[in-house]
Amino acid sequence: MELTVGTIYDGKVTGITKFGAFVALPGGKSGMVHISEIANTYVEDIKQFLTEGQEVKVKLIAIDEQGRINLSIKKALPEKRPERSQRPRQTMPAPVRSTLQKTSDLSFEDKLKHFMQASESRISDSRAFGEKRSSRRRGR
Repeated sequence: MELTVGTIYDGKVTGITKFGAFVALPGGKSGMVHISEIANTYVEDIKQFLTEGQEVKVKLIAIDEQGRINLSIKKALPEKRPERSQRPRQTMPAPVRSTLQKTSDLSFEDKLKHFMQASESRISDSRAFGEKRSSRRRGR
């Protein structure tokens, strides 16, 4: 049987070492899953994740020039989509959103002018706040 990189195979764990696990593949070949390719979390002890004789799905990630087969269990896992939070996130502050909603009828130049004014206003506000904080520190 011809093994191809990127393919997922069913295998059986035949041995466990400190640095990885050996897996028997179809066709009588075997490969190694490095400790970093076992799980998506930190793996200190491989025996917490695998046992000898366990059936596993592995992805063939490389065959080196010496013919060694490198496998990955974590890359064979289905991708999990990040869960969306129930609370909607605000992508921009409310004053900026309201300004953008009001300016939808304006030309690009006018929108740019409004943006620059709002930006300069926010910068001056943050500078004033920083100066107030630093003057309080000096007065100690």
